[in-house]
Amino acid sequence: MVEHSLNASLKSVLLQIGTPKALIIDIFCTQAFDICKPLSIPVYSFFTASVALMNFSLYLPTMDREIDGEFVDLPEPVAVPGCTPIRTADLLDQVKDRNNDEYMWYLHHVGRLPEAAGIFLNSWEGIEPVSIQSLTEHPFYRGIPIPEIFPVGPLIKQVECTAEMDAELINWLDEQPSKSVLFVALGSGGTFTSDQMTELAWGLELSEQRFVLVARFPSDRSASAAYFNAGSGGEEDGPARYLPEGFVERTKGRGVVVASWAPQIAVLGHVATGGFLSHCGWNSTLESVSSGVPMIAWPLYAEQRMNATILEEEVGVAVKVAAAAAVVGREEIERVVRLVMEGEKGKEMREKARLLKESAAEALSVGGGGSWASLAKVAERWKK
Repeated sequence: MVEHSLNASLKSVLLQIGTPKALIIDIFCTQAFDICKPLSIPVYSFFTASVALMNFSLYLPTMDREIDGEFVDLPEPVAVPGCTPIRTADLLDQVKDRNNDEYMWYLHHVGRLPEAAGIFLNSWEGIEPVSIQSLTEHPFYRGIPIPEIFPVGPLIKQVECTAEMDAELINWLDEQPSKSVLFVALGSGGTFTSDQMTELAWGLELSEQRFVLVARFPSDRSASAAYFNAGSGGEEDGPARYLPEGFVERTKGRGVVVASWAPQIAVLGHVATGGFLSHCGWNSTLESVSSGVPMIAWPLYAEQRMNATILEEEVGVAVKVAAAAAVVGREEIERVVRLVMEGEKGKEMREKARLLKESAAEALSVGGGGSWASLAKVAERWKK
């Protein structure tokens, strides 16, 4: 009933504004194909995650037809056509149980991607050259066939600092040495359990590095379930309540603890920021590399494990936390923080991140960038 209501509303809006040149949808709004086809309105899909995930998603209907049992039980990594094989442990959560509604929902929508008039990708060849090239050249994708692709990334939000607390944070960063601060944030929905938050705090303290920690009220539910409860309670008591006793006082001067949220774009773009401990959501990934900041990868849910592996093993701008147990210990956290912030490996990653920053800026440059040209191409098509 809800979907029927949404469909009727979309059709009504489209008719009211006249016949638009095109409609751009999220990949989970494929019912728009059915609405727009009789109206002769071309529908473009905007794939907001990595191109590597899109390649896998286009291959998923074939896997569903040809493979029996669960994908996570396969003896070998998934050989996605034209791409680096994906370890079964890195598969996105939505495809780990083929008997649930979430799997069928995901399969249904990605199975309709070929119906789009074109697909916008929030990426560029500088960061995913193999995945993008395979979409246009590999026989598998040509045989589907998929519509024309338009890499237009990296598209990220603009800097916005308005709150007084944000200004205080930026002022603190202004006083720190260049590339000396580790930014710790787990995206819009990531949280840790109480035990993991304790180990994280001790790891940061033992590392003796400068940091900005975005601390949320911990949830002892699973990380994916905690997404829907992030920031929903407990923040009124402040982070000190759920961090080790005395942590805030002991790290005062070289660390700042922020409750729930921080202006991520502004922090990553600040000259003082030298590393980013992240869940590796694609938006955060693009924001980090566009700022030339290397990453400590701590994936939590969805396709973040795929992203983390690609960033470490293919792009070379991240190091993954070794999660040998349910709770990552303070010693491991201290190790990866020191590695990124003061080790030779960190310097190598920082240089690669710097080059990616330049590549991102070039891709978006007016008149000559690949992403700019890609968007200009489709815009010119709409004009005609």
